[in-house]
Amino acid sequence: MSIKSTIVRKVASISLCAVIAFTGAAMASSPSASAATTKADKIITLGKKYLGVKYRFGAPSGKTSVFDCSSFTQYIFGKYGVKLPRVSSSQATKGKKIAKASLKKGDLVFFKTSRTGSKIGHVAVYIGSNKILHTYGKPGVTVTSLSSTYWKQHYVTARRVL
Repeated sequence: MSIKSTIVRKVASISLCAVIAFTGAAMASSPSASAATTKADKIITLGKKYLGVKYRFGAPSGKTSVFDCSSFTQYIFGKYGVKLPRVSSSQATKGKKIAKASLKKGDLVFFKTSRTGSKIGHVAVYIGSNKILHTYGKPGVTVTSLSSTYWKQHYVTARRVL
């Protein structure tokens, strides 16, 4: 083997190692984004364990036998170290305001209701694919399309707390 081909092979080998190292460093450069996604997935998974649990307005904090919308979000986020106030209107003041078009898994989504008029009276968790996880009325804890007529018409804002 000639000296020239040995040099070419070594340069190619070193270049390949540099590309692999650079790619690995780039992939590891956003741990907070993946950590938020992981936490969001865990919160959503926990929340889905309560599908069908009955809704009761004013349900007590920390109980899992019944929920209202804000006790539900307070409970599932709290299990992963995110402290939220007890009522939805107060939860709507936490975190960073997010445009509806920028929703990510784990964002809190807020609505006005017939009971609250133009004020925030309901909170849900955005779970991706234009769906929300929340509790209300007869279905209890459920997954609903954010595009359904009622929720689309009553949407107010969203907040990112993760």
